[in-house]
Parts: sequence; structure tokens; C-alpha cells
Amino acid sequence: MKFAMQFSLVGAAFLCAASYAVAQTAPTDPQIVGIVVAANQIDIDYGKLALSKTRNAEVRDFAQQMVTDHSAVQKSVFDLGAKLHVTPADSDTSATLKKQAADAMAHLKTLDGAAFDKAYIDNEVTYHKAVIQEVSTVLIPDAQNAELKSALTGAAPMFQGHLEHAEHLQSSLGS
Repeated sequence: MKFAMQFSLVGAAFLCAASYAVAQTAPTDPQIVGIVVAANQIDIDYGKLALSKTRNAEVRDFAQQMVTDHSAVQKSVFDLGAKLHVTPADSDTSATLKKQAADAMAHLKTLDGAAFDKAYIDNEVTYHKAVIQEVSTVLIPDAQNAELKSALTGAAPMFQGHLEHAEHLQSSLGS
């Protein structure tokens, strides 16, 4: 329970930090691209860590899906950025996201076996909920470029699918 609570707090803190940053000023398209790049890289890194630590076949398959899918999204984000001449920019939101991810990764690295699997999947559920919330309530509404807005909208079903898959694993791991 302690691990699930800690990772739930990471997601909640991300939402609060992102909402606070946005309340002050809406992110620019370069900042939106920077947030998406950071969020994808974080989930790629989580997946790679899981691939190196888990012995659970279902968790391994999920982690591989995260690496594969988020790497593909990352490539498309960079391709779209190049096409639109938009360079990813840092923001308070992306900085907060990276800091929280570093803390979560440090914690995950201390775990092994079933404790790791449970904490990783709990983190994925919380993380995907936070990302879906941020994308739908901030990034899509604030994107100025129509192609960027469309790309964000098009990625939403994939993120929802990841959440549902993670929630299924979470229930099977006894969360």
C-alpha cells in the first residue's frame, strides 16, 4: 500500500504542478512539444527499467509495449516538430515531470520481484491517468497549431488503451 500511495502522489503532484503552471500562462506549442517529449521519454525509461527487472511475462509484455509505442510516438513528435519548425522547449511542467520521474525511478530501482512489478504497474496506472488528464484538459485545448492539436487528439486512444491494459494488470497483481 505504501508503494501505491507514493506513486499515486507522483501522479497527483504532476497534475497539480501542471495545472498550476498552466493557470499562470498557457503553454506555447514548443512547450507542449517539450512536455510530450518528456512524458514519452519517461515512459520509455520506465519500460526499459521494467524489462531489465521483471520476471513476470505479462509485466514484461506490457513494458515492451510501452517502449515500442512511446518510441513510435516520440519519433512522430520529433518528425512533426521538424515539419512545423517547432523545437521542443522546456517549461515548468516538463521540469516538474522530469524531477518526479527521477524520484519514481530511484524508488523503482530499489525494488525486486513482485514488489517491483506491483509498484511499476501502479505507477503506470497513475502516470497514464495523469497524462490523459493533462493532454485532454491542457495540451489539446492550448495547442495553437492544428496539426499539433490533431496529433495530440489522435494519440489519446493509445494512451487510454495503455491505461486499460495497466489497470487489468494491476487487478491481476492484486492491487
